[in-house]
Amino acid sequence: MEEYGKILIIATPIFLALIVIEKIYGIYKKDDTAPLIDSVSSISSGITNSVKDVLGLSLTFISYEWLVSKIAIYHLEPNVLSYCIAFFVIDFYGYWSHRLAHQINFLWNKHAIHHSSEEFNLACALRQPIASLVNLFTFLLIPAALLGVPASVITITLPLHLFLQFWYHTKHIKKMGFIENILVTPSHHRVHHAINPEYLDKNHSQIFIFWDKLFGTFQAELEDVPPVFGITRPANTWNPIKINFQHLSLLISDAWRAENWKDKLTIWFKPTGWRPENFEEKYPVNKIENVFDFEKYGTKNSKKLIYWSVAQVLITLLFVTYLFDNIAKIGLPNIFIYGLFILATIYSYTELMDKSKYAIFWEGLRFAIAIGIILFYSDWFGLNLIFSASNYIILTYLTLSFLTAIYFVKIDFKTN
Repeated sequence: MEEYGKILIIATPIFLALIVIEKIYGIYKKDDTAPLIDSVSSISSGITNSVKDVLGLSLTFISYEWLVSKIAIYHLEPNVLSYCIAFFVIDFYGYWSHRLAHQINFLWNKHAIHHSSEEFNLACALRQPIASLVNLFTFLLIPAALLGVPASVITITLPLHLFLQFWYHTKHIKKMGFIENILVTPSHHRVHHAINPEYLDKNHSQIFIFWDKLFGTFQAELEDVPPVFGITRPANTWNPIKINFQHLSLLISDAWRAENWKDKLTIWFKPTGWRPENFEEKYPVNKIENVFDFEKYGTKNSKKLIYWSVAQVLITLLFVTYLFDNIAKIGLPNIFIYGLFILATIYSYTELMDKSKYAIFWEGLRFAIAIGIILFYSDWFGLNLIFSASNYIILTYLTLSFLTAIYFVKIDFKTN
């Protein structure tokens, strides 16, 4: 947990700097692909995912370390060869886990968040799940386990492999010539994120594009079919925690309402989007039928709300950085209390971004959590040792945030 937190402290400012550069470049080229409020939602999703991972809130039924101990026929040392093998096997693992997430109903729930943005930009790469609480696909790493690639090599290579998928989430880089035959490029990944019928469920590869060509899921970007982004059942919210469980909620509802037990049991394993017969008429859900004729969500916001949302996510990043940098000092179970505060914070300000009247309640709840923390510990998880006025600054910020939420709900939303 602590090591991953340190890695994220280094990676986060790099990602943010690249997001800002893309934004500036888009404005300069008069082709801004990164609306601020969409980027805030994406970054907030990245925060929820990283907090979940750092807190270790996931379960692996079969650990890679156990696989190595049981089936290894050779034992490699941590060297260049073992890292290359690990990277290649992880990419194979990534292709199949990614493809299955698109094809099986209950697995789509953990991946829908990544596709939920109706834009395509570097920030949307940060839309990662908190709903992936169980890892089912460790068996796909069997080739590495057979060769005895050390678990420490896999542990280091996995986040590196994930971070290398950041750069190709952009519309500003066009086709890249010969590289298109080897690596996943922005053009390939635009196809993957598109909801056009020509592009659905294509290009699942993560680093090497040849997996799609080998297994029959490759589709080149067509000049006469501009990609349209999002999901066919649009999220219609900026709240990443809600998005993480929208599909699961629909599955539970449909399973409950299904009239026969076969549908109740098999709905989870059917192709993504499958519903029992006549459910689209009996229990309709919002679905995009014409990809070139729908209104993107949340495009009409006051500048005050947009700038306040940007300020909120930046302040949240400061809170998160302190958590990641002091995991050992904060210790158990306090890191989970801190994580709860972060999740309540994100839920609160993204509800405000959705112009929900309940934003005041959520803002009040996180205010109460913070006051409880400071009253119980007389400190913000040791921050007073670094800066003696920290309690007053945090309480002042939270008071201002609560009053601002009231202002938006009671005044700004009614006049805009």
